[in-house]
Order: sequence, then structure tokens, then C-alpha cells
Amino acid sequence: MTRMAAGALLKTPLYDLHLELGGKMVPFAGYEMPVQYPLGVMKEHLHTRDKAGLFDVSHMGQLTLSGPCSAAALEALVPVDMIDLPQGKQRYALFTNAEGGILDDLMVTNYGDCLYLVVNAACKAQDIAHLKGNLGDEVTMQLLDNRALVALQGPAAAMVMARLAPDTAGMVFMDSRGMSLLGVDCFVSRSGYTGEDGFEISIPAAEAEAVVRELIAQDEVEPIGLGARDSLRLESGLCLYGHDLDATTTPMEASLIWAVSKARRSDGVRPGGFVGADLVLEQIATQQVSRKRVGLIGEGRAPVREGAKLFNGEGNAVGNVTSGTFGPSVGAPIAMAYVTPDCAALGTELFAEVRGKRLPMRVSKMPFVPQRYFRGYAHTSSIGDAE
Repeated sequence: MTRMAAGALLKTPLYDLHLELGGKMVPFAGYEMPVQYPLGVMKEHLHTRDKAGLFDVSHMGQLTLSGPCSAAALEALVPVDMIDLPQGKQRYALFTNAEGGILDDLMVTNYGDCLYLVVNAACKAQDIAHLKGNLGDEVTMQLLDNRALVALQGPAAAMVMARLAPDTAGMVFMDSRGMSLLGVDCFVSRSGYTGEDGFEISIPAAEAEAVVRELIAQDEVEPIGLGARDSLRLESGLCLYGHDLDATTTPMEASLIWAVSKARRSDGVRPGGFVGADLVLEQIATQQVSRKRVGLIGEGRAPVREGAKLFNGEGNAVGNVTSGTFGPSVGAPIAMAYVTPDCAALGTELFAEVRGKRLPMRVSKMPFVPQRYFRGYAHTSSIGDAE
């Protein structure tokens, strides 16, 4: 990463390339990042669903944990089975606090000699401090701030990667490998944040621009900005930390109990033992929470944005929208929201307050569009299968 004066925005190793490609740069999580390119957010979104999009996500934090006790130490901080995570596999995880709230969500890969973590950009400093303060002296943490991270997403991503890195052809969803891509040693996982098949690629910073130039030179690939990344992930029912998840929200409230591994539940082989376990496991056992995360689909075309208040048919306030946009692939306004449990049933009609008007929406299942993660030709997949 390019570091600047205190208080100034940081730049990723691909900053100059974004400018060359006509990227519209905006502040995001302390970095200057492209929100869109000349193609525009709508066409970028649809191109990713139809072919393949290339995203710069180098603002996210990459780090490794090494030492014989790494997995066990990390298990004390997440409600996830790290000890039995197979080598070459990746798993979704949550840092929890003493009240069962979510401090961040992250991805963890077992590379055999280390665990490789990718954490959210806005939580990077907090997460590093949390790990340093809790892992103990037998675990060595290394921040990989000399690497870029990009995501190639969409139905043509596998074909593009097979052309440039044949070793990816045998990978399935949540597989991770170290491999050569265009002669550069990279970490590659078959995963992403769009609901499409795709790959996330960690590249040494010095070689990142050359690798990305070759990727976007492929006929199927267009550079995609943060705007389309947000609408793609929302259509796919994927949470954005700081919006749909925060330190006051528990996995049960967030409808993320699938991310609490069976081994760590009350009847598992290693029950509890993570921060906030008593409350998290009690909520799973009783199914009792004061609010639930739901999906909403609106009528008409007016988007309902984050912060909009929700009301039931009697005019009583029942919740708030945490993410909202017009879904280009859905063809309708979509949103995530937290509502009281009595309003969480599919089909429930609610009303979102937008500029003094109350717009009708209905509780919908998520994802709003089919997820197309590749689990092999005999399987279909959803993010809940990640465990």
C-alpha cells in the first residue's frame, strides 16, 4: 500500500491504473477507491452477472497466523471450527465480543504452515489489536501490507482463470491454493462477494498492476467499482460490516447461525469456548431475539436506502433498513433490514418511510438472485454451505 501523511487517504497498488481506466475515485475505509468506471454502475453490475468483473479489494487487511497453537488460539475468538479446517480450505468466521456482538466478519484459510486471514478494511486496525491482545506469545502474526488483493467474479471467471492459471481448473467453492498466475506467486481462493462463481487473488504489490492489466485484457473482463460491488452483494444477501452487522448485533439476530460451526455449539465436540459464547449459544437454543435480519422487496422503482424506518400495517415502527438499493438483476428495489420477530415471516407487508411517504415492501427470502458458487458439477451452492 502507498502510505500518506497522517489523516490523508491511502492508495492501493492499483491506484494509478484506476485513474488510467477512468475510475471515479472516492474515499472508502481510509483509501481512495474507484466507485465506478466509464461503463457506469448499472452496466458494471450486469456485466459481472453475465461475464466477469475485476474488483480491487486491496484495502482489505491480509495477515497470517503461524505457530502450532494458531488454530486453537483463533478458536477462542470466533465461534468457528478452526482446528479441523482442512488444509487448502477457506471458512467464513466472526469475531465476537463479550455480549455476543459481531466485531467483524472475516475469511480464514488453512495453508498448512499458517492461517491466512482477510479482514474488513474499516476494521483492520481494530482486528489487528484484538488479535495481538488475545492470541498469546506462541502465535506469530504477520501483516501482509505488501500485497494487493483483487476479485475476479462472474460466470466467465473460471474460463479466464483456467486460461491464465490452469491449476485453478480443479478448484471448487472455498478452495484456496498458492499458485503461479502469469509467472507471479499468488494466493488464490475460489470465493467472492457477489454471489457469482469467482476467485480472490492475493498478489505481491510490485507485480499487481502487471497481473491486473493482463486480467482486464481478457475479452470477458471489465474493471468494476465499489458501486456495483455493493449492489451485487446485496442482491446475493451478503452482509456489509458496519451496516448490516455491528458490535451490537449477534449471529442469531443477523440470521448467521450457520456460521457458528457445529463443533462449537452446545452439543458439539468443543462447545463454547469463544468470546460471548454463553449468550450466542443461549440464543441459538431458545431462538429468542428481539430483532431479526430480513430481506425486503419493494414495489415500483424507488430505492429504499439505509436508515429508512419501517412500519407495519397499523402504523407502528417495527425496524430499520440497513442496506438498500435498486437491484439491477432483480428489477426492483431491494433491502436488508432488522425487524421485530413478529414481522419477519416471508410475505409480511411493511412500509418504508422515504421522504415523508410510506412505500410498501414485502419480506422476501435471501438471496434475491440465485447464488452460483461452484461446488462441482453435481452440486449447487449457497454461502451457508461454507462451513
